[in-house]
Amino acid sequence: MSDSAKTRQREFKADIVKLLDIITHSVYTNREIFVRELISNASDALEKLRFEQSRGLAPADPDLPLDIRIVTDKDNAVLTITDTGIGMNEADLVENIGSIAHSGSEGFLKALGDDASKASSIIGRFGVGFYSVFMAARKVVLTSRAADPSEQSWVWVSDGLGGYELFPAEGEVPRGTAIEVHLKDDAKEFADPDVLKDVINRHSHFIAFPILVDGERVNTVPAIWREPKSQVKSEQYKEFYTFLTHDPEDPLETIHMNVDAPVQFSSLVFVPAKADEHLGIQKLERGLDLYVRRVLIAKDAKELLPEYLRFCRGVVDSEDLPLNISRETLQENAVLRRIAHAVTKEILSRLRKKAKADPDAYAALWKEHGKIFKLGYSDFLNREAYGELLRFDASSLDAPGRLTGLDDYISRARDGQKTVYYLSGPSREALELNPLLEQFRRKGIEVLFLYEPVDEFVLESIGSYKEFAFKSAEQAQAQDLASFDDAAPAGPETAPLTAEQKSGFEALVARIKEVLGPRVKDVRATERLKSSASCLVSADGQMSSQMQRLMRLMQKDESVPEKIMEINPDHPLIRNLLDIQAADPADPFIAQAAEQLYESALLLEGYLADPHKMVARVNAILEQASGWYAGLKKGGAA
Repeated sequence: MSDSAKTRQREFKADIVKLLDIITHSVYTNREIFVRELISNASDALEKLRFEQSRGLAPADPDLPLDIRIVTDKDNAVLTITDTGIGMNEADLVENIGSIAHSGSEGFLKALGDDASKASSIIGRFGVGFYSVFMAARKVVLTSRAADPSEQSWVWVSDGLGGYELFPAEGEVPRGTAIEVHLKDDAKEFADPDVLKDVINRHSHFIAFPILVDGERVNTVPAIWREPKSQVKSEQYKEFYTFLTHDPEDPLETIHMNVDAPVQFSSLVFVPAKADEHLGIQKLERGLDLYVRRVLIAKDAKELLPEYLRFCRGVVDSEDLPLNISRETLQENAVLRRIAHAVTKEILSRLRKKAKADPDAYAALWKEHGKIFKLGYSDFLNREAYGELLRFDASSLDAPGRLTGLDDYISRARDGQKTVYYLSGPSREALELNPLLEQFRRKGIEVLFLYEPVDEFVLESIGSYKEFAFKSAEQAQAQDLASFDDAAPAGPETAPLTAEQKSGFEALVARIKEVLGPRVKDVRATERLKSSASCLVSADGQMSSQMQRLMRLMQKDESVPEKIMEINPDHPLIRNLLDIQAADPADPFIAQAAEQLYESALLLEGYLADPHKMVARVNAILEQASGWYAGLKKGGAA
């Protein structure tokens, strides 16, 4: 301890005392950040020394290693953070630490002028970081010796309240700065080496200099994202990915960016091999980790990625953001928006290249992450890239699990076709049986099969792709496909209806409409069906069945929408009903058949909530049919 003659007692100004109170209680909401701030300052001191040595400085203690050492004393609740950097003399202490609003690093960079770019690793470009220590400290003792061998060593002591003491140090002091933090009673956990290692791993792991806690190095994984891609080996990428995600598998894709303009940043993004969330069950609010000059600012910063790319993991490191940027400022920061835009475009570009170069690998990626990726339908800035990466099942595919992209669909489109047709349903098996597919098979026009509720919403939201509009097969009319020649045989020709049958058909349609009542909007002859007896279609201008189901689900509406029932007059069943109608217009079998045709259509569209009546009806019809068939067989045998 120095004598009173050498001790220089200094008082903080009243406004600085108030500012210090705000900093220690408001600016940093998580007080473990003080460890990050002190390590960042230590890193700056080392960086400054290295830079001055490059300019010819011969420092004191030239053989000292450039590192940051932390020693803990749990018994006395003290931790000491020491660096072997540039150090400070009396004037530096007064200017850089005694004045709270001044940044030594900022002044250092300004003094360099045009040479500042050579010291871009300087971190602490603002003047409040050191004082964050008083969130956890009841007293701080800072001892520093400047790198200039002729300089005196100094001690700075403060409780962070009214002022500080400044006096020469006694005895031999090594080059650099040692900060002795005497912890408050409610902050003693920071004298625990395990707690400190955890804080360092989360916030300061990628500092360029070794950080040792009680002699053990903590930051063992380098910040490889800041290195040129040509100098990073695949094993290093894997090591970093495992460190970041704790995922033992190799990532499906690694995307490394180093950008100088319009903003300077580096990023390293990975696409995991396995999805770790199930849409609608466990949604992870995730983004990329944001660093500023190797120091973690925000974990999982959602501002860096659109929601539909949240399956990606990685980091962004910016040179153009301040260390003390807050979550609220992140959301409004223009620099961050430019970074996010650049990262998104690069991820989409790499995924497009992968889809073209290795379709099987991209198919594996889509299988894991496609459900989340579909949420990008509102990204209008990247709509074409997004559309190119979508994948669906389709009527032209015959191998299980195969999918097609929109470009491949377009390449198989018929001459003159400018529409991508799709059909929604619960499974491929269900859609293969859908009568609405008939006219497309006949014309040789491919139809995308959509199985997820969001699929149709995606296509309707993006509207079109490369001049091809999207349209539900349910809303396609026969005239839409009339210009295309049949590509497949329509089956055996059926004799046209006679005049009497036409009259009977009108009566049959009226009877079916009477039976079904308000459950259908209309009953009419079909122009689209050849092999099926009937189908339900939406009226012009109505949403498709899948969209209606989705909207009703959101509104908790369990009612069945009114649709149009189309009847195929050439189908054998309808011809039989015409004969029954001619013999007895009031025959109950006509009503029974109308109900069965309607509920069969509902079943195919997923609207049939209660199948009990339908099962009872089918059993009754089977009973009648089997009795007729048994009598026929007996008659034949006789």
